[in-house]
Amino acid sequence: MAQEFTINSSAIESKINQLLPSQGGFGAGVDFSASTMVIPIVDLTESAEGSGVRQDLQTASSFSTENTLSINSDNLITNTTGYFQLNFAYNINTNVANNFVRIYIDDGTTEKDIFKQRAYTSGTSSSIGGNGSVVAFLSAGKELRQESNSAGASISVSSHQIADISGNLSSPL
Repeated sequence: MAQEFTINSSAIESKINQLLPSQGGFGAGVDFSASTMVIPIVDLTESAEGSGVRQDLQTASSFSTENTLSINSDNLITNTTGYFQLNFAYNINTNVANNFVRIYIDDGTTEKDIFKQRAYTSGTSSSIGGNGSVVAFLSAGKELRQESNSAGASISVSSHQIADISGNLSSPL
C-alpha cells in the first residue's frame, strides 16, 4: 500500500517555479507531496525535439559522415552552421622540431584551436600519435578546418552534423 507524505523544500519549489512558470508557485499554503507508489514514466523527449532517435545515437557515424586527411596542408572540414561530432587520428614524426597537427575554427580574422598536438623537439626517428573525439559548434561566418604543417605530420578527421544551429538534433543517414 502506498504512503503519502509532504515535502517542504524551498529548493524543489524554486526549481519547479523555474521549470513550470505557468504554475505560479502553486500559491500560498500549498505543499508538495510524494508517494511511495511506483509510477512508470515515459520519456518522449526525442519525439518532442523532432527526432525518433535517442540522443546518444545521434552521434553515430553514417552515410553523411565526411572524412578529411591533411598532410602538409590546411583543409576545410565544413562551413555549415551547427553542431558537429569530430573523431580524429593523428601521427607526427618527432625527427623534426615543431611538426604539428590541429583542428580549429576560423572566422576570417582569428583562429581558435579545438585540438593541437606538436612535436616540440627533434630527436631520433620516431613518432607520436593518438586519436580523440570532440563536439564542435560552428556559428555563421565561421569555418571548421584542420591543418598539418609538414609532410611528417598527418591528421585524419571524420565529421558529421549532429544538430543544427538551433540545437535541433539531426538523424544519421
